[in-house]
Amino acid sequence: MMLTRLLALGVVIGVAGWWLLASGNDVPEKAVAAQVVAAPVAAAPVAESRQAGLGAPGADPLAPAAPAEGSQAGPGAAAAPSGLLLPVQGIAAAQLQDTFTDARSQGRVHDAIDILAAEGTPVLAVADGTIEKLFDSERGGLTVYQFEPGGTYCYYYAHLQRYADGLAEKQAVKRGDVIGYVGHTGNASPDAPHLHFEIHRLGPEKQWWKGESLNPYPVLRGEQALP
Repeated sequence: MMLTRLLALGVVIGVAGWWLLASGNDVPEKAVAAQVVAAPVAAAPVAESRQAGLGAPGADPLAPAAPAEGSQAGPGAAAAPSGLLLPVQGIAAAQLQDTFTDARSQGRVHDAIDILAAEGTPVLAVADGTIEKLFDSERGGLTVYQFEPGGTYCYYYAHLQRYADGLAEKQAVKRGDVIGYVGHTGNASPDAPHLHFEIHRLGPEKQWWKGESLNPYPVLRGEQALP
């Protein structure tokens, strides 16, 4: 009888111990499951910020984004004088001809390109800058010398029919402003009105009549930036 009671008591103790052990292990399992579910939720804001381009992997998603490559930021930033506007209204880049090295009278080289257009077609400033000199010469006729803001380059427009109304020396002009009209003044033929256009890289003296001649053809076609 005593043995039977002891056996019964052992069974009860064993069942109770198994139940306690099972109950005790249930808490960590639930906690681990909760952590597995919660982890992606916590990471979601960072992932979304990266997809939105707000930061690179490993970077603080709240930190300011870096400027895009090639962007110009900060005071004093200015565009380089390249990608010039074509200076004759209505003329496409495909219509240009490279006459830079053509021979001229008295053993001269052209050092310019001629852009054929109808008499009176507007001539446009190729870039922002200042009208440095208005000059009437025997060969060039009515001409305009324009300096770009940095004083590195001079743009020369020749054989104009007339200047734009109100154009004056030291006047600031914007890219695309009308500065004159195609003509045949100077030694240009009246049968072939055109704009004679040159680009000069100025020396330290900044003399409007003097500088290194650069070929405008590839620049105006967008094939080459000014050096």
